[in-house]
Amino acid sequence: MAERRINELIEIINKANYEYYTLDNPTLTDQEYDRYMQELIKLEEANPELKRADSPTVRVGGEVIKEFNKVTHEIPMLSLSNVFNESEIIAFYERIRKEGVKTPKYVCELKIDGLSVSLTYKKGVLVRGATRGDGITGEDITHNVRTIKNVPLHLNKDIDIEVRGEIYMSKDSFNSINEERNREGKELLANPRNAAAGSVRQLDSKIAASRNLETFIYHLPNAIDYGIHTHYETLEFMKSLGFNVNPNIKLVCGINELLEYINEWTKKRESLPYEIDGIVIKLNDIDEQQRLGFTSKYPKWATAYKFPATEVLTKLKDIIFTVGRTGQVTPNAVLEPVRLMGSLISRATLHNEDYIKSKGIKKGDIVAIRKAGDVIPRVEYPVESRRDGSEEEFIMTNTCPICGSKLIRKGEEASYYCINDHCDAKKIEGLIHFSSRDAMNIDGLGEEIVEDFYNLGFVHDISDFYNLYLHKEELMELEGFGEKKIGNLLEAIDNSKNNSLERLIYGLGIRYVGNKTAKLLASSFKSMESLKKATFDELLDIKDIGEVIAKSVEQYFTDVKNKELIERLTELGLNMSFNGKTIEENINFVDKIFVLTGTLSSITRNDAKSKIELLGGKVTESVTGKTSVVIVGDNPGSKYDKALKLGIPVWSEQDFLNNIAE
Repeated sequence: MAERRINELIEIINKANYEYYTLDNPTLTDQEYDRYMQELIKLEEANPELKRADSPTVRVGGEVIKEFNKVTHEIPMLSLSNVFNESEIIAFYERIRKEGVKTPKYVCELKIDGLSVSLTYKKGVLVRGATRGDGITGEDITHNVRTIKNVPLHLNKDIDIEVRGEIYMSKDSFNSINEERNREGKELLANPRNAAAGSVRQLDSKIAASRNLETFIYHLPNAIDYGIHTHYETLEFMKSLGFNVNPNIKLVCGINELLEYINEWTKKRESLPYEIDGIVIKLNDIDEQQRLGFTSKYPKWATAYKFPATEVLTKLKDIIFTVGRTGQVTPNAVLEPVRLMGSLISRATLHNEDYIKSKGIKKGDIVAIRKAGDVIPRVEYPVESRRDGSEEEFIMTNTCPICGSKLIRKGEEASYYCINDHCDAKKIEGLIHFSSRDAMNIDGLGEEIVEDFYNLGFVHDISDFYNLYLHKEELMELEGFGEKKIGNLLEAIDNSKNNSLERLIYGLGIRYVGNKTAKLLASSFKSMESLKKATFDELLDIKDIGEVIAKSVEQYFTDVKNKELIERLTELGLNMSFNGKTIEENINFVDKIFVLTGTLSSITRNDAKSKIELLGGKVTESVTGKTSVVIVGDNPGSKYDKALKLGIPVWSEQDFLNNIAE
């Protein structure tokens, strides 16, 4: 009797959820729904052995896990390449046609700003939810996915299937949560995307359940196995199973229809109840998708148009100063918080004194803020018409904001520097730089952790990282530091001892010595001992090492404190030899300037850059009259157009590989 009624109630409630969240056509009143739900809860409490895995009562949360288990995706969850303007969209469209798709049709979809998710069902029942992760390995978030009300716990057909989509938080839910957090004196959530991502990574599913998360499903990775041969049919099929598919999809034919859709939603995006950050364009024919295939990172048959940066106005409340690892003091804008492209912005860089004066920026101004590439906020200009006379002229500080030492402006440089070697800010930034990815690449030593270790007295200079094991018991007492985490950190620190010399040179933070220069020095002198003894003239003899760099390197190794630091690092067992690849000049590359654009399919951009440098060439970001060659991959952007306009030689990826082989 109880089992039959439980099954009846589950069927009624699941049907009601489907009608409400997917069809937007509810047949039950809220009161009826609540009555059925309460009856089901009571029956399950009285008969816990009868509770089903797909019971709608799991949506209230309650399951708490100890850690997130890793999940390997049977079919990789690749990301999409990006295009940023009309010419790049047209280039993508034309490339598909050149691949033999004469009259391509595309499905255009809104690019939901959330967190990618994979949902797996066995015989129609949800068995696993997982994050994208790195595309190959994600995390099991099933306990939280079950709480999302428009994720079906049981499909309309008892089939085995994996679908992919986006978990997001609506604008209304985000605002409601922040209003409540504000009343409770808690830190506000930054933006809907981060809020959604943080919610699904909670160990306690009750937190996720309280966040009112939602999903849109947009991809079936093996559609042909179900006899489906177009992406549009795939979306309709997934909708029929009970999944929530975005209603604003459109099948378009021809570049004009495609551009019309993009222009329409660029204007209408603010009217949507959720955040979007672009438009996804997918070739409709799945057989053609399979023929075109993939690069190492992206499908060749799809791309994402990213919306251009938008601009907002806000008040510049104050200008404060920060100190970098080289002692450079940078003015920063403290802003009246404003939402820009989905993020709450309260700080932005002002670069240096000359930048502020050239823009005429004053403290108290209403200023325009833009996001470069949808990531970095910057102050563009003041709105002079909004001034009321209370604004204050900017005055550059002449003392370090941390240690109070007098600042100096070096030569023709626009920046001011703190030259106190004992300045805490410089020391902390230097420690962060040493452990960073491009330097010693010590996993687990993030900026906040490094600063905490410094303030707690565990680390004063970079050699102290290698004595952290002496503080293991003290580290165990810190919040968030369990034995496993500390063990992983100490192992990462120990492994960094084996890095090739160029990483150590770069990590030392020698003024003017960047990544590439560190490689040049390491490959030229082979050992730290030889580099320490190098004269100014010997340094100058190295190609691409000028007088400024040579002088800086020579001065670094004549400083007694720096010599003592190198000795300590040697005694601690750090590798002091170059074990990377030596530069071998190739006539196709030596003394030439290269620019890379588009997506390379057989080599990563970083590897391509390394090969060019190892063969005597140089890689820059911008195409100018001095550029020797532009290397073009899939979806080339405006750099390709500029190269053609300037008559600069263009190599395909295959041309590049052939020239390397020579």
